[in-house]
Amino acid sequence: MEILQQAARKLANSMRIYTETHIDFQRLVHIDKEEAIDNLDRAFESKLEAFHSLYDVSKEHLDYFANADTATLIMIRNAIHHRDHLLFKGWNQEMALDEGFKRYMGAEFLLVDYPTLGSPSKMRYFYKLEDFYLRIDETMGSPYLEKKMGPVNRRKLLNQLNIDLFFSEIRKRAESGRYPLKQVYVNVIPIFISATCRSFSALKGVGVNFWGFDAKAYEIPFTNELEVDFSKIIYSPLRIT
Repeated sequence: MEILQQAARKLANSMRIYTETHIDFQRLVHIDKEEAIDNLDRAFESKLEAFHSLYDVSKEHLDYFANADTATLIMIRNAIHHRDHLLFKGWNQEMALDEGFKRYMGAEFLLVDYPTLGSPSKMRYFYKLEDFYLRIDETMGSPYLEKKMGPVNRRKLLNQLNIDLFFSEIRKRAESGRYPLKQVYVNVIPIFISATCRSFSALKGVGVNFWGFDAKAYEIPFTNELEVDFSKIIYSPLRIT
């Protein structure tokens, strides 16, 4: 139990640090844009690492790969941890660093979000929809395909993304609006929230006591209050001008 408590505390602590970094982003971006973006990226990656640590010690209590939210988070973490590809660059890194937006002048992007019920999240962290497919969809012919998962597990995760996270619906909407996949970005914060709710609820279900200020602060919201409705997709077009 103490090991599980420690892992939950680490994840909660990383979530608090990310929130503080996210709040400070608006101040720092006007002073040092690169530092602001890098700080936020590293803080988000720290959350992914902490979630993976929790997975490592709690997988006997929750089948992480049976659920789209938790399985997707582990896939993203592994992709970023190994970084043997050019995928999963956040929107800020792609657009704001080195004036990257200038490469897309006149182009319209489709930003995709999911509503968080209970206490709506105002945080956004966008990854390109195309990158998910390039990582696990064999039909894309991608050189960056995740090879450690094996074809059966890749197809299973792809199916979870398409059905449970409604990626197939997002893709249809993009195609009907003539958006290339590389111009569609998905907010992954709701996926993280949903996965954390599932993990914390599983821990609480086996009698884990949440220990430490951050863990106690996040216990009730992530076990009793928050919920993500992936079926209610929010689309926001954005043109670079």
